[in-house]
Amino acid sequence: MLPVQVRNRPVRSSWDPFREIDRLFNGWDQTPEDGVLGAYPVDVREDEAHIYVDAELPGFTKDQIEITLESGVLTIQAERKPQETNQQKHLTERRYTKVARRFNIPNLVDETNVEAKLADGVLHITLNKREEVKPRKISVK
Repeated sequence: MLPVQVRNRPVRSSWDPFREIDRLFNGWDQTPEDGVLGAYPVDVREDEAHIYVDAELPGFTKDQIEITLESGVLTIQAERKPQETNQQKHLTERRYTKVARRFNIPNLVDETNVEAKLADGVLHITLNKREEVKPRKISVK
């Protein structure tokens, strides 16, 4: 397994079912200084050639999502600004929202070869591993 570090807001209780996961992945420090109003569920998995990140971002369009990969840190951020209208509002429950997650990605990833696709409210990111770190079959002579 790759040492992908998952950052997540800590659970506020005496028993934390994710304590072992946080210990394995070196924790997460989402603070109010980040300006983040919330987080979202993410799955991270890998195979021999890729690391896959699937993030639930319901209600966001691809234009509202920003993905960066810099110095081994993958940042997924989504922001929905309030809609300006001249119409009289009777009920406004969908307001400004900004969410973000950061992941420390091992240097096995080819940072120039990353794919992202938004489908049905789920962002699918495929990080391709560099060729030199992929497993190779060696024949015995």
